Amino acid sequence: MLTWERSWFGSTFAKLGLGDESELKVFKTPRHPFERERIDSELRACAEYGLKNKRELWRVAHSLSKLREKSRELLTLDPKDERRIFEGAAIIRRLTLLGVLDKEHQALDYVLGLKVQDFMDRRLQTLVLKKKLAKSIHHARLMITQGHIRIGKQIVTVPSYMVRVKSESHIDLSPQSPLNGGPPGRVQKKKLREKEAKKGGEEADE
Repeated sequence: MLTWERSWFGSTFAKLGLGDESELKVFKTPRHPFERERIDSELRACAEYGLKNKRELWRVAHSLSKLREKSRELLTLDPKDERRIFEGAAIIRRLTLLGVLDKEHQALDYVLGLKVQDFMDRRLQTLVLKKKLAKSIHHARLMITQGHIRIGKQIVTVPSYMVRVKSESHIDLSPQSPLNGGPPGRVQKKKLREKEAKKGGEEADE
């Protein structure tokens, strides 16, 4: 069963010539849904990366399989073929910008060796935890969705956002976040009102 959606990966593959962004399959459900070893592996990945559901994992896995498929196709062409040169360079450049490939592995052969974990490690949610801005991977997801995290001047509320290498150092708490000295949030405001009401009641009793 294939599901159709729009995503960052869809945009990426469209730019790499893998198809139209609006017509790209985003994830593919497992062929054998009750395979125990795969289920255990997926559950461990969901726990490690704080995923909402397995679809987030399948989305990356399907995108990676398409990327490998494209790389294998290009590797069958002559090394001097223009299509292999330009499309291969585009794939390698984009993966390098994301930090999935390093400068020592600038070849299509290395794309075939990439794993789902290589992409999961570049998610904003994972990097927020690595930078010790959150107490746990689940806390990192909550902070992102509630608008506490920014990249540069832009607040990002998508935990699965793929962070480029040059943007990684700009991940920080938003100045408007209550966690960073900003205005109090909804819960804090409620506590302040309750505290003031309690204080007013005690003064009235006196």
